[in-house]
This record gives sequence, C-alpha cells and structure tokens, in this order.
Amino acid sequence: MFGFFGAWLALVMAAMPVAFALGFVAVGWLLLENGPMITAPQRLMAGADNFALLAVPFFILAGNLMNSGGITDRIYGFCSAFVGHFRGGLGQVNIVGSIVFSGMSGSAVADAGGLGALEIRAMTKEGYKPEFAGAVTCASCVLGPIIPPSIPFVLYAVISNTSIGRLFLGGILPGLVIALLLMVYVWYVAKRDDLPRQPRVPWRERACFAARAFLPLLTPAIIMGGMFGGIFTATEAAAVAALYALFLGVVVYREVSGAELLRVLRESFAQTCTVAFIVCAAVLFNWVLARERIPQQVAEALLGFSSDPLVMLLLINLLLFFLGMFMEALAIMVLTVPVLMPVVQAVGIDPVHFGVVITLNLMLGLLHPPMGIGLFVVSKVGNIEYEKLAIAVLPFFIPLIGALIVLTIFPQITTFLPNLVYGSPR
Repeated sequence: MFGFFGAWLALVMAAMPVAFALGFVAVGWLLLENGPMITAPQRLMAGADNFALLAVPFFILAGNLMNSGGITDRIYGFCSAFVGHFRGGLGQVNIVGSIVFSGMSGSAVADAGGLGALEIRAMTKEGYKPEFAGAVTCASCVLGPIIPPSIPFVLYAVISNTSIGRLFLGGILPGLVIALLLMVYVWYVAKRDDLPRQPRVPWRERACFAARAFLPLLTPAIIMGGMFGGIFTATEAAAVAALYALFLGVVVYREVSGAELLRVLRESFAQTCTVAFIVCAAVLFNWVLARERIPQQVAEALLGFSSDPLVMLLLINLLLFFLGMFMEALAIMVLTVPVLMPVVQAVGIDPVHFGVVITLNLMLGLLHPPMGIGLFVVSKVGNIEYEKLAIAVLPFFIPLIGALIVLTIFPQITTFLPNLVYGSPR
C-alpha cells in the first residue's frame, strides 16, 4: 500500500503533474504484474464515460461567461447597495457577493478570478489594505463549491454514487454557516481597525440595483427550480446555466463579442481538459488500488483505530487537510473518496454529510501554501504580493476551520434540507 502512494507522492514532489503521476504509477504496476496494457486506455476512457460528468464543462463555461458578460458588475452593485453600510462595508459585500455568485458558477476559482478582481479594486480604492482585500476574497471564494451548484459535488456524486440533488440541497445551509462566520470575523476586524463603511443606500436606489441585477439573480432559481421541479437533471441544469449566461452576455447585455466568446470557449475547454485528465487518470489508479485491495486495507486500519463516526471524520479531516498542502482539491477527491467510502459506510456516516465536509476541507487547500491555487489567482488578479497575501489570509482560517468543526460535529445542518425534500435515507 505504502509503495503505491510513496511512488506517486515522490513523482508529485518532483513536480510531475498529478494526472501524469497517477497514470505513470498505474502503468508501472501493469508492467510489473505482466498485466494486459490494453487495460490502461480502457480504464482511462471509462473514467470519462459518465453522463453526470457532462455537468462539469457546462458549469465551467457558465462561470467564465458570467465573468465576461457584465454579470459580475451587476451582482457587485446589488450586494453593495444592500450590505455596503454594514460594519466592514466592502468586506461584507465581498462575502455576500460570493454567496450570490456561488449559486451560478459552482467554482471557487471563477469566483476569485472574476468577481474577486472587481471586489479587490473597489476595496483598495476605498482605503482597505490590498492584502486584507485579497484575504477576504480568498476566504469567501471557498463558498463557490459549497453553495449549489458545485463542480466538486458533481464529481463526488459520480465517484461515491450519491444523489447530486441531495448534495446540492445539503450544501445550502453549510454555505450560509460559513458565510455567517466570515461576516462576523470581518465585523470584528472592522470594529478593531475602524475600517470604512459605505453610506446607506436609499430603498429607491436599492430597487434600481435589484432591477439591474434581476436577470443574473434568476440563475440559481432556474438551476435549482428546474432540478427540483423535475424539469431537467443536474447535467441538463448545467447546460441550461451555460446557455442562460451566453444569452445574457451576447443578446441582453451585448458585452461578449465574437473574439471574447472564442477566448471564453478556449479557456473553458482547457479547464475542462485538466479536470477530465485528472478524473480519468485517477480512475485507472483507483482500479489498480482495488486490484490490490487497498481500500479494504485502509478500512481495516482505520476501523481498528476507532469505529466512532465523529472520530473517523476528524481523522479523515486531518488527512485531507495535509494532502491539500500538496495537491489540487479535485485530484485529492477522485483519489481518496473510493478508498474512504468503505470506511464511511462501515461507521454509518451519511454520504451527503461526508461529501460536504470533505469538500469544505479540500477548499481550504486553496488558501495555504505551497499549493494554494486560490492564493495564486487572487495574487495575480489583485496585483498583490503572494507572500503578503499568504500571511494576510491566515487569520481567516479561524472562522473557516471553526465552520469545518461545526459542520463535522453537527451533521443535521447538512442533512436537514435533503431529508426534508427527499425523505430520510434508509
């Protein structure tokens, strides 16, 4: 067992891309075991042969179109009008804006790179330190994959054979808990450092901002309403979201030109290929692990330590937090979930609860070095020194880890809405 993971980790530490490292170790096993090499391409193709995975490129495209079609400006104006006068002003706007944008894109990177760039410029213009503005943006982008729709939830659902609808509903209340704790922390910092706030906007002007943002704000209602109204599946909902974003950007607001649309398509294609390659390579690697009965060995080892669900979740959280320092979140998910699911099922952890908890845990990896993709994105779009940003974001781990602990200890926060709509699982 340790030989497989040791070889893979050594390749990753040697700067080999994660997907290549997974495939390299799996093919090496086939060579050592004199296995049929045709298995490698067959398993790679099997990794992509899932209808639900079609939701991933569509959600990626929807997020990129929203960042290019003038939608982020309207969302920011709407949030600023309603919460800009709170203590902490634009810091609170940053968090609420992420709540709204999360209901459209399902991607933390899309939130940080699109809406985040606008928020950082506005905050620094109002006198906030660039590092603090970037830190709030990093912390709030964690909401992207928690509040539905969510690209990581789709992948987790495919890997673990869990209902996407239950996962989407399960992410709503946890997302609001995370946002609340972040807003409380920003309020505390604002009070301590006497940060500026905006003047209160009259209700008539708020109505104008709401009208201006009305069509983008319909996106979550279209996605969730269509899914739970039985009109379309989660995969079809992703396609509808992409088409709706395209319609707003090209037809309604006319801010997406032909050249811009081509750039967005190219960027979305590249991001989709990255995710797909990781998923396919992980399927091949996990097939090798299954042949060697690694999941069963891991289950026996963990269950030998404890069979208490809470203790097991805490151990898994520590493991995933450590892996998040060195790997991309989606790669960790497709690699570890097949190994950990036998343990989760054995101790009676709800798979929806497990999916939400590990997704939040893995999103924390966006915020700390050496991986820290969120740090790199925000550093680039905000023109902030990476080292200063990495230090500034450290205090935000207090509310984020606090939220992770609360959601781990109280599964009812996650399971309440899915059980209310679908009924309690047997």
